[in-house]
Amino acid sequence: MTWHAALSLDYRLEAERSVVRHVHEGPLRVLKSLYPEGDGICHNVLVHPPGGLVGGDTLDIQVAVDSGAHALITTAGATRFYRSSGEPAVQRTRLRLQAGARMEWLPLEAILYNGCQAENHLSFELAPGAELMAWDVTALGLPHADLPFVSGCFCQHIEMPGVWLERGVIDAADQCLLNSPLGLSGQRCMASLFFATGSAMDRPRRELALDSARQVLQAHALNASAGVTCPNPRLVVLRVLAPQVEMAMDLLKEIWAVWRDVLWDQRAVPPRIWAM
Repeated sequence: MTWHAALSLDYRLEAERSVVRHVHEGPLRVLKSLYPEGDGICHNVLVHPPGGLVGGDTLDIQVAVDSGAHALITTAGATRFYRSSGEPAVQRTRLRLQAGARMEWLPLEAILYNGCQAENHLSFELAPGAELMAWDVTALGLPHADLPFVSGCFCQHIEMPGVWLERGVIDAADQCLLNSPLGLSGQRCMASLFFATGSAMDRPRRELALDSARQVLQAHALNASAGVTCPNPRLVVLRVLAPQVEMAMDLLKEIWAVWRDVLWDQRAVPPRIWAM
């Protein structure tokens, strides 16, 4: 039996409060809205009760943020792609921000179990004046639990239409890609953090994003396997390879907090579920 689940979230600013309305189909839900930072920023947690995806399963997440609203979304647990006998398991996420909207897309990691056939698609579209902080974290197996990723295939597609496209395929049989210094160099977690804008950032703001991230990197244990670039005036990207998820998440959270401060003049308030 396969599971097909969809969730549509629509954020709007009403009486100076960011509120969400949602429609779901299948086993994919959003928990109660929380406001630890005041009415202007709505925190939500997504829950997928089955706990993972097998071949033929699909998760379809659509998020729209209207002008003036600010949404922060995370997940209750990792996205687990389990062994498949043929069909891929697919997660699709589309984020759309209107002028003046802000959003933070901060899900927990995706875990590729041995034998999975998995696809993960993330796209984000920003109108002029909109801004997004988002990350994506993928773990190849659970090597510390003696569950390595030695068979299977994963397709990753991350896109800001018309601005930036990153697409790659990881085949567990491709030892050159997995272990070469020109590939993943034996690391089993890869992660990216993005700061994207609907309008081109001026040079001083781009440099502020780059320099503040590099200051964090200089003092972090993953400095040698991480880097931050600006491939387009509307996008700053941090990439990191790590031996395990916890180290990568630690780095992403540090830089997310710094970017919130220097780019938005807002103190970082981590979602409560991260502390559980």
